[in-house]
Amino acid sequence: MDGLPNALWQPAVEAEFVNEVRRFVKEHIAPQAHEIDAKDLYPVEIVRDLAKLGCNAISLPKKFGGRALGYAHSVAACEEVGYGSAAVAISLITIFQAQTMLSTFGSESLKERYLPRFAEGLIASYALTEASHGSDIRTLDTKAKRDGDFWVMNGEKSFITSGSRADIFVILAQTDVGVSVFVVPRESAGVSTYIGENSATFGLRNGPHVNVRLQDVRLPLDHLIGQEGKGVRQAVTTLDYSRTLAAGISVGIARAAFDAALAFARDRTAFDQKVVNFQGIQWYFADMLAKIDAARLLVYDAARALDHHEDVIRRASAAKLFCSEVATEVAARCIQICGAYGTMVNAPFNRFMRDAKTYEIGGGSSEVLKNALAKRIISYAADL
Repeated sequence: MDGLPNALWQPAVEAEFVNEVRRFVKEHIAPQAHEIDAKDLYPVEIVRDLAKLGCNAISLPKKFGGRALGYAHSVAACEEVGYGSAAVAISLITIFQAQTMLSTFGSESLKERYLPRFAEGLIASYALTEASHGSDIRTLDTKAKRDGDFWVMNGEKSFITSGSRADIFVILAQTDVGVSVFVVPRESAGVSTYIGENSATFGLRNGPHVNVRLQDVRLPLDHLIGQEGKGVRQAVTTLDYSRTLAAGISVGIARAAFDAALAFARDRTAFDQKVVNFQGIQWYFADMLAKIDAARLLVYDAARALDHHEDVIRRASAAKLFCSEVATEVAARCIQICGAYGTMVNAPFNRFMRDAKTYEIGGGSSEVLKNALAKRIISYAADL
């Protein structure tokens, strides 16, 4: 917020890197955040400009135009962008998801064809969900069959984030040996998108989610990502990375709500004193600060686990579970602090609340994350 220092939110990685992103957010993202949310717009120009800033290929190798930095830097970028607009930040998430799938499992020919384009502003969408299956991707209605030197794909994906402007789709489809992953260029014959009846969400509004229809789409054989039939495992691995980044966005939302409420409390007079001087209000802020600090520690610990491949599922699941719930709690408390102003449509708090709550569901619901953690606990218990 203007007029408030960043002293509470010290950079978790190099200050030069974080401050560059913070300046961009303040100048280019924050002023458009309300309009992006209110009109449900995909922020295409902002995403392209973030690529020019170097934020869209942070962890990719330099030979592909990336910056070859650790995942803590990707988390830091998501945290700062999420501070300005969670809708813009989730646009980065779908790009990172496609990158991770390609860089981790793709053939060299696929990597050379697509990875350098991310630094140039390539927009990607990660298309798992189907109307009949939801989060259960073990079997899918979208099918891909081999026909000579091509794969032929038919089916439909539902509720696809960033799908309205994606240049490529990473799509899961059923083949003869199981679920497999493919990269599908938007310009491929037979690919179309449309806005379904239930496409719009009340939070994380980066353009209406779309349905992606695939009608006899022919793909070169090398557009299979990784090993045929191993798509579920590949998708789970990719989600561990993106869940950590999502946790970073949740921290950004919580920080934004905290700062906005603190500015209000600093300036608002009630009963002959500033609101921030009431002890009860100070305790609210103290509780929120402690929880945001804990959330930041947890998410950067998860980022380090990704870099070192150490207990990734536990760290990523815990980070997203805790950070998304903290963001929702902080947003709600900040509305309470601001009273009637907090409930106004033109105030930012309703956006913070909607974005935070949506991230308790999107990208892995709290219940799914608790199941993942429970499996880890049961495994540990067996060794006691």
